[in-house]
Amino acid sequence: MTVIVRALSSDAPASTADDAGFASVRRACVPAMLATPESVAFDRAHAHPDARYRQLVAEVDGEIIGTAQVGVAHDSPEPGQGFANVYVHPRRLGAGAGTLLLRTAEEYLAGEGATTVYSWVLDDPANLAFAARRGYRASRRAHFLRLDLAHGTLPPHQAPPAGVELVSGSVFARDPRPLFALDAETVADEPSDVGAEFTDYEHWLAETWHHPLVSHELTTVALVDGRPAAFTLPSTDGAGRYGSGMTGTARAHRGRGLAKLAKNDSLHRARAAGCTEAFTGNDAGNEPMLAINRWFGYEICGTEVRHVRDLI
Repeated sequence: MTVIVRALSSDAPASTADDAGFASVRRACVPAMLATPESVAFDRAHAHPDARYRQLVAEVDGEIIGTAQVGVAHDSPEPGQGFANVYVHPRRLGAGAGTLLLRTAEEYLAGEGATTVYSWVLDDPANLAFAARRGYRASRRAHFLRLDLAHGTLPPHQAPPAGVELVSGSVFARDPRPLFALDAETVADEPSDVGAEFTDYEHWLAETWHHPLVSHELTTVALVDGRPAAFTLPSTDGAGRYGSGMTGTARAHRGRGLAKLAKNDSLHRARAAGCTEAFTGNDAGNEPMLAINRWFGYEICGTEVRHVRDLI
């Protein structure tokens, strides 16, 4: 049994068998992260050129058994930071796919000038030991959370307080720049070992706003004096699964419960639209957001540990 690692071609048409195989492995390893063949192809086609983004697959006899998302943190103010997130199908462990994927990723990143590699590693003994043997040091933890929309009970649908209006993201379909500004502000304050600065509106428009998983209709924005003050930007995969991509509040309006209000509105509309389960992710140290999600009824369904290795 020979394991082969190769990069998916940026010239390949959308929704190929490779994209389906990539998405299938991702869903098997991390069910909380939405993935479809269309989203895999889209991510490859619309990655920022400076990210040097690659999707690697490991295959045996034509079957994709492992994947890696590899690139450079181009939106970080600190240069030289790369990432390589490797997943091997739970039923195909032990064939050497993870080792070969990681080695290929590291060689590629070194060639692109990366001096440090960050990687999310599933929080179980085998995966943590794999990372440690290859010189990776553990840092932050992050949780995946799940909410049963089909059978669970959401908090009551709340009316906004005076001066606050809740609107769908589709209101901004023709001009989403105000949401870009809000997203940039909240991302800058998000806990992370690699800082991010959103400055490229056109790229955000192409990569985020027009992403095939993003739902403008289920996006909820809280307006204060007619301006976006808080929002939640969800994704759906067309199979009843809803994922929270970003939920945040502008600095000037924090502490008023606006993010909770927006997310509750979005979840109620998602359930009405036929979504049966909702997923989200939280930095383990982000207690305010974890408290909000516990209030909704989310429960932790998985954990990853951020790891880092110096290449030089």
